[in-house]
Amino acid sequence: MNFTRRDTLILAAAASALSLCGVVTAQAAEGDVVDVAKLMAPAGDIPDKVQGNPDAPVTVIEYASPTCPHCAQFHNEVYEPFKAAYVDTGKVKFILRPFVRNVLDAAIFMLAEAAGPEQYNNVLATYFRTQNNWGTSATPRDAIFDIAKQLGFTQESFDTALTNQALFTGMEAQRDQALDEFGMTGTPTFYVNGKTLSGAKTLEQLAAEIDPLVPADFVAPAATTEQPAAGAMAPATDTMAPANTMAPANTMAPATDSMAPAPAQQ
Repeated sequence: MNFTRRDTLILAAAASALSLCGVVTAQAAEGDVVDVAKLMAPAGDIPDKVQGNPDAPVTVIEYASPTCPHCAQFHNEVYEPFKAAYVDTGKVKFILRPFVRNVLDAAIFMLAEAAGPEQYNNVLATYFRTQNNWGTSATPRDAIFDIAKQLGFTQESFDTALTNQALFTGMEAQRDQALDEFGMTGTPTFYVNGKTLSGAKTLEQLAAEIDPLVPADFVAPAATTEQPAAGAMAPATDTMAPANTMAPANTMAPATDSMAPAPAQQ
């Protein structure tokens, strides 16, 4: 899904959650390599959720938006076989980073953070899987809340999650870095050891980039580990597992954006 800079700098809840946007004028081309040091130092003070072997020879970073149909396609169809082939085998360290295109993206990432590290990935996977339901709803906040209840949220914990102004500000900073420093042109965008791969990718396309980077003598560790400080991403399941860690924060400034009805999918 491509976007204009105006689209990304204004969290326009009135815009269709699943609509396609224009292309920015200054952009990174497919295959461009970004500064890896900068890439591994994300803005916004939001710890990366690292999945897999921290010493893997290949690092794959995905910038994704919950309202992006191509992101949903990747996570619904490609992610699990990708994880089995590369993350679970210790070849790849995988990081998913928020890219907030609109207020609905922000809300869902806020819910994932509030659910805690063990449920973070499951919350995102659930919303990707149900994107056509809440993403085209005339009352998206209600639709998102209905799904959140099945994930274990109460009205109180839901409202608290959506008033985490510090997280909202951090996600904006992370988005701006992706635009300004990495030249991102759309979601999803993958970085494979710093190499830019734009748009939806198949397992075969990812394999073509990853396989040459894995040493021929690579031996998978006995058990891959996840970096504790970054928070583990629990595998998504077909059912909506309850989130167990959603204690309200003591100090959360109110978010300035509200979720207005989104028009039907174009």
